[in-house]
Amino acid sequence: MTRDEVLAVFREAGAFLEGHFILTSGLRSPVFLQKARVFMYPDKTEKLCKALADKIRASGLGQIDYIVSPALGGLIPGYETARHLGVPAMWVEREDGEFRLRRFEMPQGARVIVVEDIVTTGLSSRETVTSLKALGAEVLGVACLIDRSGGEADASVPVIALAEYKVPAYEPDNLPPELAALPAVKPGSRGLS
Repeated sequence: MTRDEVLAVFREAGAFLEGHFILTSGLRSPVFLQKARVFMYPDKTEKLCKALADKIRASGLGQIDYIVSPALGGLIPGYETARHLGVPAMWVEREDGEFRLRRFEMPQGARVIVVEDIVTTGLSSRETVTSLKALGAEVLGVACLIDRSGGEADASVPVIALAEYKVPAYEPDNLPPELAALPAVKPGSRGLS
């Protein structure tokens, strides 16, 4: 799939939002990709994750034993991508502020791909990679549906993105006038109360 085809799926699902958004980082952006609206639709999710699985296969990383995703956002794309790759899906969850593989056991040397929904800075990817390496896993890379950093995110391992889409982000005290004129909203799971 091309970048435009991936973004078209987000638009069809009403998941490509435009306005003035407060990101988890505190930065402000005129675009928010509300992936939960895509994941409502199994056919759209399957289409994206099958294409991501194909891209992972084409990357030449070799044998993959497990897909591991950070909870909560990575659960659905991780599971669906694992299904298309024919490997088990697992997830890490926060425990005392750190990602842990709480519900599963992983053998030493397991070859793992971390699957995320959207990568922005790479922080949750790095935290997931660190937790898996501490268990003795060989983390081959991070795969995501959209890399909104345009290839600049640091995941500490190679990133395979179905689509790269550089979304501008601004410090709150340095907004362009057209963004400053709009009311700011904080969407996403970390903004829910």
